[in-house]
Order: sequence, then structure tokens, then C-alpha cells
Amino acid sequence: MAAKVKDRVGTFWSSVNRKKTITEDFHDTPLKKCLSTFDMTLLGVGQMVGAGIYVLTGTIVKDLAGPAAILSYLFAGIAAILSALCYAEFGARVPKAGSAYSYTYIAIGEIWAFVIGWNVVLEHLLGAASVARAWSGAIDALFNGEIRKSTLENVGYLSHGSPWISDYPDFIAMSITILIFAVIASGAKFTVHFNTVFTVFNCVVILFLVCAGFAFADERNWTEHGGFFPYGFGGALAGAATCFYAYIGFEGIAVSSEEAREPEKSIPIATITSLLVVSVIYILATTALTLIVPYYKVDPAAAFPAAFATRGITWAKYIVGIGTLFGITTSLLGSAFSLPRAVYAMAQDGLLFKSLAYVHPKFQTPVLAIVIFGSISALMALLFEITTLVEFMSIGTLTAYTIVSASVIVLRYLPVYKCQFKLKPEEEQQMPDDTSPTEESSIIRKSKSQDDFGKLKHKLRAFPILNQFEAGNAVMIATFLLFVSIVCTNALLIFGYDYISQGSWWAILLLIVFVAMVVTCYLAMVAHEKNDAFLTFQIPLVPLIPALSIACNTALMMKLGYLTWIRLGIWMAVGFLVYFAYGMRNSIEGKPITYGPMITYGGEADMSTGTLSRLDEEVVQQQPDVKEDTKTYGT
Repeated sequence: MAAKVKDRVGTFWSSVNRKKTITEDFHDTPLKKCLSTFDMTLLGVGQMVGAGIYVLTGTIVKDLAGPAAILSYLFAGIAAILSALCYAEFGARVPKAGSAYSYTYIAIGEIWAFVIGWNVVLEHLLGAASVARAWSGAIDALFNGEIRKSTLENVGYLSHGSPWISDYPDFIAMSITILIFAVIASGAKFTVHFNTVFTVFNCVVILFLVCAGFAFADERNWTEHGGFFPYGFGGALAGAATCFYAYIGFEGIAVSSEEAREPEKSIPIATITSLLVVSVIYILATTALTLIVPYYKVDPAAAFPAAFATRGITWAKYIVGIGTLFGITTSLLGSAFSLPRAVYAMAQDGLLFKSLAYVHPKFQTPVLAIVIFGSISALMALLFEITTLVEFMSIGTLTAYTIVSASVIVLRYLPVYKCQFKLKPEEEQQMPDDTSPTEESSIIRKSKSQDDFGKLKHKLRAFPILNQFEAGNAVMIATFLLFVSIVCTNALLIFGYDYISQGSWWAILLLIVFVAMVVTCYLAMVAHEKNDAFLTFQIPLVPLIPALSIACNTALMMKLGYLTWIRLGIWMAVGFLVYFAYGMRNSIEGKPITYGPMITYGGEADMSTGTLSRLDEEVVQQQPDVKEDTKTYGT
């Protein structure tokens, strides 16, 4: 009985942790490869600028940080750049729709990939809905709030001050969401051209509002009314946790990588360039806003138009109001563009309903995913407030970024025979003459060190405990323990800072223990040989940069409210229900692979089915001494 239970548990654990197999047709796609580096850069800029400036700035300035919102954007920008570097490395190596989901599936396993994919879907669902609410708010501001007033008079209240539901149904937000998803369904290239025009115009308007803001600046807004930190330094950190959402546009670049002409080149360049440009824009625009009016007079629904109206600069109000509509439209376009592609990636792997992966033959877009999830996003725009949507989305985003950072560490220390990546034909031609690409990996054999990837360094081969692990396993365990240690350290510093500052012995002792765990796990990683021999973009200072990314992301997550965590729990419960009821059974990775009428493995052929199970395939991959001639495929 115990043996049966053990076998079932082992089978279950193997199923939920199976990794995505990289096949010869991995880079093939029914989606149209039409996006240039410039297109993808503007796609990221357009999505981030509209969301950050027009959706979040007013809320963060008024309710969370005051003028210190400038630092909130700076802190969130640093965390985003660390995460973006991890995305850029994965995006160049795995140019597939789904971004973080695809990366995690290859590096860690299926259940973790589903968690990430489900959160990415949530992120873009809420992103489109929240930006649509901001679009409606900007229209309402141009008409001095008459739209909201009329809706309440004729339709009535949905709720009074509820943290879950909006005060009134926003029909304009729902309508613009439906319209934008219709544009998305028409094709990637048309969408990008549409985005480019709106983004360029938006940047011109932002330049105007920054200049106008400095022209009408009143420095007393930074010295009076509570000063630069009316909510304290903690307010700036809380603002950073919320405004991290403003930087999710760079993930839209990774999501669309399957449609890039040269993803290995375009993704790193577009990701870093768009983040740097947008960070500068955020800081300048927030500076201008907080200098125009006192922080407590900022209107969260339409921050910049209302600020100019408060100062009596009516003509500027209308210019900025129209520009706001253009900026928010590009942000809405970015979220709407990314959402169906994330769904498409999961459905293609069988983790969501297969029909969601249907691609229209004419438009070459996943139309069914666009229709269904566009409708859900429109419903959310109708019923929920911006603040609720943004906080809920930020926690899902930060979760995804944290696991991507951990995946980078794990993959960098995998041995050759466990590495899932393979070279494309054009990459093989770039390899030196004395190299020979293996079927198992995309390693350039430029040195003998490739045989040591994932193993302890030569000088440390006798190190106790660590020398007992198989190559790559020690780093994987150390990564998990590093994550736990960082979470404990951040929790103590954020929630127990007062005890530490007061000199409580137990708080100081815990801090020493947690920091020692972080240092020990880090040293265990760097004691192993790292794989840095692949062709595509790779971030420097691994595992330092991914570890810093994990620390920043988890710290920001802890600054979000408890209701946000409750909502995440509900969403994840629904997700696990979908996975265990459908995805786990219908996963492509759980099905046999057909190679031909004959499979020979170790000299034994199966002449009847011509199939090799995923389990057998893993056995082949885990045998570093198996030669190519022991694994022959019939024709």
C-alpha cells in the first residue's frame, strides 16, 4: 500500500514538474514575423508611458507618496530594469509568445509555468481594464465630470465605497476596450502602425506638459503642505510597489517576440531602450505635476488636465487632455496586444483549452482568445475602479518577474546534457569550425569548461555536502533557499524595522541569521561552473543581478495591501482548478512523441508504434555518456 502511494506521489510530482521539450520545429510559428526593433521599442514605450503617467501618477501622488512619488518611480524603475535584463536574456534564447510562461516551462517545470502564465493573463486582463477606466476618466475630465454625474443619475450606484466594485458602471471604458480588441484582431502589423502614430503624438504632448509644468512651477509645493515626504519614506516605497505596474510594458515586448523578425537582437535592445526612455519621462512628468499643484489637490482620475485647470490654465488643460487620450490608447493597445498571445501560448501547450490557440488564416491572430478575454477585460472595465485593478495586477506581475529571475540562475548552472536549448540552423553556421553543436544544447564549445557546467569548480571539488549533488541540482536548491531567505529578510526589515531600530535582541539575531543564509546560498551558487558560452544575449553578474531582482520584487510585494493578497488567492484557486481539471491531463508534454515507424534506443527497436514517451526522452537527455548512434530514428 505504501509503495503504491509512493509511486502515485512520484508520478504526480513528475507530471507537474515536467519541462517543455525543445523540438526541431520550436521556432516555427503560425504568427506573422513582421516586427522590427523600432516597432518593438515603440510598442514597449507606448504601453508603459500611457499606463504610468496617466493612470498611476495621480493616485500615487495624492494617496501614497506626495512629491516623493518621484522616488517611487525611481525605485520601481531600478527593480524593473533588473527584471528586464532577465527577460531580455530569456527572450533572446526563447523567442516564443508567452514570455515568462515559456521561460519558466523550459527552465523549472509545468506547474510553475502555469502559475506564471495564469498571472501574466491576469496582468494583461487588468492592465487593459484599468487603462480603459483611465481613458474614460480623461474624457470625463474634459467635460468637467458630467459623464459620471449623468451615469449616477440615470443608472444609479453599483456600490458605495466598496473595495471590490466601482461606484458606477463605466460604459465608456467598456466600449473603448471592445474597440481596441477589435483593432488587435486585425493583425500585428496594423496594430503596430496604429501604436507608432499614437506613441509619437503622445511623446510630443508629454514634452509639452513637462515644459508647461516647469514654466508654472511653484516650489512651495515641495516645502509646504507636509514637505517632500508627507507620507514619510515608507510612502515612497508603497508608491513604488503600486507604480511598478507602469513598467510592465517591457514584458509586452517579450510576449510579442514570436512575431519579431530578429528576436535575438530586437528583444534586448527594445527592452533596455524602452525602459530607459520611459524612466526619464516618468520622473520628469511627476516632477512637473507635483510642482504645479499641492499633492492633495491632484485628481487621480485625470491628474494633468485637472492640475492645469486648478491653476486656471484652461488652454493647456485641453491640449493635455487630448494628449492623455492618445497616451492611454497606446497603453491600452499594448495590454490588449499581449493578452491573447499569452493565452495562445498556454493553449498551444494544452494547459488551457486548445480552441484558444486557433489562429485566423487571414489576419494571423489568435481571434478566439481575443474575443473571449477581450470580453472579460471589457466587463472588468465596466465594474471595477482603477486603484483596485492596479494593485491586483502589480502583485501578479511581481510574482512573474521573481520566478523569471530565479529561472535565469537555474539555467545558467545547468550541465550541457540537461540544457533544453538548441541552435537554429543559422546559429550553427556562426559557430567556429572546431565546434560541434549537440542535440541537447545550444552551447558553443569554445572551451573545455563546457563539460563542467553545473559542477563544482576544480579547486572546490572536495568541498563537503556540495560535492554530493549531481551537476545543477545544488544550485537549484540554493536558488530556492535564497528566495526563502530573501523573503524572510525583507519581511523582517519591512514589518519589524521598529524592533530592529530599538535594539531588540531577537530581531537583530533573526536578521543576522537570515542575512547569513542569503550569503551562504549565494556562495554555494558561485562555487559552481557557470554556463556563459551561448550565442544570444546574456546579462552580466549572474547570479548577483537576478538575486537583486528577487530582493526588489519581493520587497515591493510586501508593501501591497492585504486585500490584494486575498484577490490573488482567489484568482490562483480558480487557476489551479483549471490546471488540475483540464491542463494537467491535456498537456502536450504529457503525450507521447511520434518520430516514425521505428525507434531504436540502446539497440532495442519498437517496430509497432514508433513512439518515444516523454519519460524515455528524459532518460536519453539525462545520459551524458549516450552516443548519438544509440538513439536512431527510422524513416
